[in-house]
Amino acid sequence: MKNDPLLQPYRLKHLTLKNRLMITAHEPAYPEDGMPKARYRAYHAERARAGVALTMTAGSASVSRDSPPVFNNILAWKDEVVDWMRELTNECHDHGCAVMIQLTHLGRRTRWDKGDWLPVISAGHEREPSHRAFPKLAEDWDIDRLIADYASAAQRMQAAGLDGIEIQAYGHLMDQFWSPLTNALDGPYGGNLDNRLRFTFEVLQAIRDACGPDFIVGVRYTGDEDMPGGLTKQDGIEISRRLKDSGLVDFLNVVKGHIDTDAGLTDLIPVQGMASAPHLDFAGDIRAATQFPTFHAAKIQDVATARHAIASGKLDMVGMTRAHMADPHIVAKILRGEEERIRPCVGANYCLDRIYQGGMALCLHNPSTGRELEQPHEIARAPAPRKVVVIGAGPAGLEAARVAAARGHAVVVHEAANDPGGQVRLTAQTERRREMMQLIDWRVAECERYGVTFRFNSFADEADVLAEPPDAVIVATGGLPHTEVLAEGDDLVVSAWDILSGDVAPGQSVLIYDDAGDYAGLQAAEKIAATGARVEIVTRDRTIVPEVMAMSLTPSLRILQTLEVTFTPIWRLDAVRRDGNHLLATLGSDYGAMTRERRVDQIVVNHATRPLDDLYFDLRPDSSNLGEVDYEAMVAGQPQEIARNAEGRYQLFRIGDAVAARNTHAAIYDALRLARTL
Repeated sequence: MKNDPLLQPYRLKHLTLKNRLMITAHEPAYPEDGMPKARYRAYHAERARAGVALTMTAGSASVSRDSPPVFNNILAWKDEVVDWMRELTNECHDHGCAVMIQLTHLGRRTRWDKGDWLPVISAGHEREPSHRAFPKLAEDWDIDRLIADYASAAQRMQAAGLDGIEIQAYGHLMDQFWSPLTNALDGPYGGNLDNRLRFTFEVLQAIRDACGPDFIVGVRYTGDEDMPGGLTKQDGIEISRRLKDSGLVDFLNVVKGHIDTDAGLTDLIPVQGMASAPHLDFAGDIRAATQFPTFHAAKIQDVATARHAIASGKLDMVGMTRAHMADPHIVAKILRGEEERIRPCVGANYCLDRIYQGGMALCLHNPSTGRELEQPHEIARAPAPRKVVVIGAGPAGLEAARVAAARGHAVVVHEAANDPGGQVRLTAQTERRREMMQLIDWRVAECERYGVTFRFNSFADEADVLAEPPDAVIVATGGLPHTEVLAEGDDLVVSAWDILSGDVAPGQSVLIYDDAGDYAGLQAAEKIAATGARVEIVTRDRTIVPEVMAMSLTPSLRILQTLEVTFTPIWRLDAVRRDGNHLLATLGSDYGAMTRERRVDQIVVNHATRPLDDLYFDLRPDSSNLGEVDYEAMVAGQPQEIARNAEGRYQLFRIGDAVAARNTHAAIYDALRLARTL
């Protein structure tokens, strides 16, 4: 282990980083009033405690009032940020973890109707497609004040005791000056590359003047915009050399691509089903060309790839950011020789997608992330062991079993199928989503480590459960597709599950009515369209697939667009009837009495699931709580103590889709907060 490349220290200027693993800048959207308060601090401290060498806080802390957050960013332009950042830094330093922060002005990557309703500013007038705001062209007085704002923000971070800062230059104001696609200025700040870089070097000089030569300063930037007319790889190498030669920066943190569209953002930060570490060789080329400290992160989700990045000399520090959201204890597990126990990042991108939708970052796989204060990552032992019976081995049931077993309870899991996985096994039938099975595989391995007993091919009934006999029963039986939504013709449609499972063959002219807006409808469309069929997806929503967020939607939209699948929003499926060898679908509208018809040979309905809850209701009469859940206790992390039946022999609960159709994170979160108090 002493020869592990990842565990070797790294000297950056005067700072010794204890290993080669870092968390790159990202905004989990945990600030309160623009400040990194207790939740934010606990998130970073958990990873520092576990041994990561460097945590780069904030994805884009705002340096100016006219850079209003659209992702709940830290407001680095406020003096009060100093005390909050000092508390975070001190706690991380106590665990030997260095702390830096990413500073930025968003430029056109924000909106004028956020914050103080000030004009969006950029080096050109073109709007960013993602945020849609048309910017004001920066004037000389804007540039002067922005340079001063960067320097003042850097001073605040130095006063807070941080080890350094990083300036953001991909998709934000800094590289909006760099790129010929976004810089429409004349004179000293527009035109040739020298002029387009002038703003950057004036900012860096102002930071050095304000903070002195010893404060660590780096730049995270795009070395290739990878789009017609944008910065090329050759431009990126030249910019990298100039940054090094300036003497104003201490490290380069390189990315590849652009983030002005959902598709561009997804290529730069790849998601599930896309190649792992796609830009690692590119980052290695930058390091080879500059011979300068180089950092990088982009879907480096496993330790083996991270180790290769360092051992091969491609990087000096390797970022495993989303991987640390899935498992904050990666370094600790490496040190303990328990790499096989690392909870893997499955690339579901629930974390980033939620941020870009205005929520806080959560991990599909690990509901404790972002909830370190109320749902600690470590599971405490129970005061006394109990017998816990879990029905169902999908993600909810497996998490309940894992957590209950970690508490020291004797756990038995009944599963009707041959194998664990539930709906996850079905969704993983699509090749680009097969990584989802790691949610299941990791939990099964942990359950086996804790001695959980599995009983597969067990369609458990009340007698089977009572034969254990249990102290607590958790019903995690999930749900079954619900397709009975029509005024006429329910018997003529099939479910998205029928298509995904292979129980029903795809037709040649297919209408998919997607009233759930989740993955099942998308994946069914992909499978059907891949056969050469003509596919139309109809939804009564104003937008398509609202439950699958922007970055995760991108790979599917690329497939469906290539296969010429049609989307028809704001129409609902009302009725289906036979028309010879075809089906005639009647579409209605929530906006009036209009109707349309479609003549197809197959209609697929995706209308989520209804709970498979017969066993739950069979077990209720003999339970002590009659199935009732104390929500106040659950949210507060307190034990369930409701007693409604003096003759009851066991506590009874149901979780996940056995309660109502939701998503995988909700199912796992149900299980965690219930089982950890048993």
